[in-house]
Amino acid sequence: MILLDTGPIVAFFDASDHYHHACIELLKTVNEPLVTTWPVLTEAFYLLGFSWKAQDNLWGFITRGGVDILPLNDSQQTRCRQLMEKYSDLPMDLADGTLVVLAESQKIKKVFTLDHKDFKIYKPARIKYFTLLPARI
Repeated sequence: MILLDTGPIVAFFDASDHYHHACIELLKTVNEPLVTTWPVLTEAFYLLGFSWKAQDNLWGFITRGGVDILPLNDSQQTRCRQLMEKYSDLPMDLADGTLVVLAESQKIKKVFTLDHKDFKIYKPARIKYFTLLPARI
């Protein structure tokens, strides 16, 4: 499984995004399931708010099974809050917090993100470091 962050989602559906081409090309090579959370998608829909077509394309991606949306249980929500407090100096937002919690609970090391700065800092329990995709941005 690969965690999917907001940045690549926006890049997929905004052709004017600086990372559009790189993210689309990487997406074509992904052979593992992509997983994310509703806070990540909420952020993506907000950032794509300039275009109903872009938002509708994201809905299509979701409904066609392009990404699985995993819920957080009560203990994962508590852990997310702890992580947001721990990384409050960055600060860690809710979307990132939910991805780190999923990484911990599902033992997922790969993150498809454009936010290398923060994901290089986050240290999930039982995972030494994240493997960031794309490798270079």
